[in-house]
Amino acid sequence: MHKVIVDCSTGTVTEVELTAEEIAQREADALAYAEQKAQEEAEAIAKAAAKAEVLSKLGLTEEEAKALLG
Repeated sequence: MHKVIVDCSTGTVTEVELTAEEIAQREADALAYAEQKAQEEAEAIAKAAAKAEVLSKLGLTEEEAKALLG
């Protein structure tokens, strides 16, 4: 893996090999991001399920609920 370093004052572009520490950090960051997205998705699914359950108990469709709430 490489990183690109751009010196804006000179316009010089340099490609440098990542260190083992930088690679490990990128992998850790990618894993943390994937876990966060999975958590957000699980929360969205749980919220949708709870909403559907409430509407079902009230005997309403989502369209009817939207119409009532304006």
